[in-house]
Amino acid sequence: MGLVKHQVAAFLLFILMGMGAGQRVVTIQKGPLYRVLGSHMTLWCKVSGYQGPAEQTFQWSIYQPSAPEREVQIVSTADPSFPYAIYTQRVRAQEIYVERVQGDEVLLHITELQDQDAGEYECHTPNTDERYFGSYSAKTNLTVITDTLSISMAPQELTHAEGDAIELTCEVSRSTAQHTHLSVGWYRLRGEHRAEILTLSKDFVVMPGPAYAQRFLAGSVRLDKIGSTSYKLSIVAVEPSDQGQLYCEAAEWIEDPDGTWKDISRKQSERTSLVVTPQDRDLHVGIAATKSDLSEGDTLRLNCTLETQRSDSRHFQVAWLLNSTEVARIDPRGLLVWKKEYEERASLGQLHAFKQSNAVYILTIHEVGLEDSGTYHCSVLEVKAPEDFRSIQTNLSSALRIGVKPIGLGLHATLKSRPATVSYTQSFELVCHVSSSHPVEELLLSVGWLFQSKPPTNGYQELVHVLPDGTVSWGPAQPHFQGRAQLMKSGAFSWLHIHSAMAVHEGMYQCKVGVWRTLQGQPTDSFTSNAVGIKVVPPESKLRVATRESSMEVAGGDDARIDCRVEFPLNNSQLAVSWYYLPPSPPADAIPLQIVQASHSGLLEYGAEFSSPAQKSRFLSQRVSSHLFQLWILSVSPGDQGQYCCAVEEWRWLDSGWHSLGKQWSGRTRLLLRLPESELHLEKTNHSILARHGQEVTLGCLLKSTLLPAARLSATWFHRKNDGHERPLLTLKHDGAIESLQEGLVGRLQLQRPTAGDLSLTLGSVQEDDAGTYHCLVQEWRQRGNEDKWELQAWALSGYTQLSTTTPEATVMSRICSSPSLLNFILFLPLVAILLLALAGTCWCFISRKRKKSTISGDQLMELQGAEGIKQA
Repeated sequence: MGLVKHQVAAFLLFILMGMGAGQRVVTIQKGPLYRVLGSHMTLWCKVSGYQGPAEQTFQWSIYQPSAPEREVQIVSTADPSFPYAIYTQRVRAQEIYVERVQGDEVLLHITELQDQDAGEYECHTPNTDERYFGSYSAKTNLTVITDTLSISMAPQELTHAEGDAIELTCEVSRSTAQHTHLSVGWYRLRGEHRAEILTLSKDFVVMPGPAYAQRFLAGSVRLDKIGSTSYKLSIVAVEPSDQGQLYCEAAEWIEDPDGTWKDISRKQSERTSLVVTPQDRDLHVGIAATKSDLSEGDTLRLNCTLETQRSDSRHFQVAWLLNSTEVARIDPRGLLVWKKEYEERASLGQLHAFKQSNAVYILTIHEVGLEDSGTYHCSVLEVKAPEDFRSIQTNLSSALRIGVKPIGLGLHATLKSRPATVSYTQSFELVCHVSSSHPVEELLLSVGWLFQSKPPTNGYQELVHVLPDGTVSWGPAQPHFQGRAQLMKSGAFSWLHIHSAMAVHEGMYQCKVGVWRTLQGQPTDSFTSNAVGIKVVPPESKLRVATRESSMEVAGGDDARIDCRVEFPLNNSQLAVSWYYLPPSPPADAIPLQIVQASHSGLLEYGAEFSSPAQKSRFLSQRVSSHLFQLWILSVSPGDQGQYCCAVEEWRWLDSGWHSLGKQWSGRTRLLLRLPESELHLEKTNHSILARHGQEVTLGCLLKSTLLPAARLSATWFHRKNDGHERPLLTLKHDGAIESLQEGLVGRLQLQRPTAGDLSLTLGSVQEDDAGTYHCLVQEWRQRGNEDKWELQAWALSGYTQLSTTTPEATVMSRICSSPSLLNFILFLPLVAILLLALAGTCWCFISRKRKKSTISGDQLMELQGAEGIKQA
């Protein structure tokens, strides 16, 4: 029993030790990789979670496509005898070697790729752990492709006078099957010193070399792409510093699966020799200020003076520079141009510049700030004519130092963008410049980046906040920027770099700067910069749809096919196709009726006029290939005649959602019906009917010809509203079945006697929406032999019936019923009259009885008095 307990304890201890040990993981550069034949190639490999020595052993092998199951050993960091014979010589000659980056990471170098180097590479690390746990090797694929990069420029020997213009053209092309980018740069070589002139990067951005930055900003040096393979360098006015050997260099770039770009080929053209002969100069430029020491809010006036002979007959461009950056310039025509950073202050009247004479130019800065302090120069360019900017000579004044003393702390932040409009997946950068009356380096500053999406939702939200001690905290807007935002700070400048911009990054940005007395607590002062807008332009649609008009004629009862063709396939997009119909002679403002739409996800949706089961079974949308779509109309009838077209919409997956890049319409196809001469005769007389709401009307459609016993009829009634839209209402099929095509009219439509040739339509309970023109289409069908196949033989259209609707006339009874007070009055009037009559009768009877009783009493009194008189007598 004790032995069992010891064994269980040992087992548990073994499990716990295993759980505590790390798991070895070998990682290799993600493939597939494409590299050019003859180029220098590197592959990285690293191991983590291992036990044992810090310096691990790495072994490289390859599985070639000709024998994918056979391992061919290349090189090892520990065993010189590891390579197979095919690689031994190249390893000894250091054409293949392993560079150790650190103890657990290496680089495999192949200095000159050969065709046999293509295949699946395996990086293996022998076990140094107490037990096997994890992965000990990793693999990646390498494809060796042909170097198709070509570059050429005819060598020349040029001699030009200073100020002349030159143009050099370099031809660059490649035919690589993979998606690659090109970068093309121009260089000047003088002795062993190489200077970059201009480069068009793989991201299609033109960047100047340090020596040519100022001339590039002034437009004096340009690099233009002419056509698909030509790159032209233009120097408006050559200078002595341009002298040397000029050539162009091209590089072909490919994006690896891990998202990094690799130059797989690089070549240089032949060289052109340029000699520049300098001109004599008699131009001297001076600069002066009213005073050089100012306080914030003072006015600064800078005078540029030109000392030269015959100045009135010569042409100059004068520019003011602050710390080597242009503020403003007046060109030879007298046109004043402010740099973008100064346009707002100039519009507010804080800046003025004018040409006093051909030799005196004045710049005035009102309410100077700390940003206006620095070193000023006047730069003068003499040109041949106001419209000819070819340079004769240039000169720069001496430096003039202007100091601006602060009033208070004067904290200020300015935000700029590079660039303001970016294409989808392009990168952009925001620069926040902090200025203060005190040296910025001596202040404890925090920088917060604010973002407001477009369209605005909850105002500005904090993207990220950097405290004075370097602590970074992300705000609620962070999820949209995860893995794409990079922060940098140097002195008074802070940068926010956004990689691979998406639509969610479009909006307004601000930087908020805070000043802290200590690293604890809260900022004592803060300033929010100006707002800068970033616009992200979606990818441009490359959709092209054939727009040629056409017509087709088909026999009645046959099937019709209408094509919609995209001119070339779009590999990264999905297409939605909608089919539309117009009557044969539509009005100019007619709106096409949608038949059916196939969305980019494949869902079908029929238009309102084609949503009945009968229409859905006859109009079919089909995708034949990636660039061909078809509409099938089965068993064509006369009502199908008209014009058909398609609308193709390009959709692409962007920002975890589908976005429409654009829609294009095809040309129209006119569909005509070919039938034998019609022997059907219908009543062609046109009628007009005025019906009140709620009435029942009958719309005539009478067959005037005799129908053969073996023939059958089908009929369709159509209704065209006043807006021009025509829709089918009801169809009588040749087998006698009746189908209502408008759900809202079920129960209100009834055919008269279709078997007797009377195909009139009864419309019950007329409504206002029923107004319009009605007609019927009648078709004659005959059976083909003994087959259960009916063929359309003839067809005819009836005359048109114009139906107008009106509200019913108001009668006495309707008026009474529509007025509750009047109805109550009429109902209670007889009762009140009877009560009044009864009361009057009662009163009359009472009065009559009273009068009768008075008359009797009088007669008796007279008799009594008479009797007494007699007695006395």
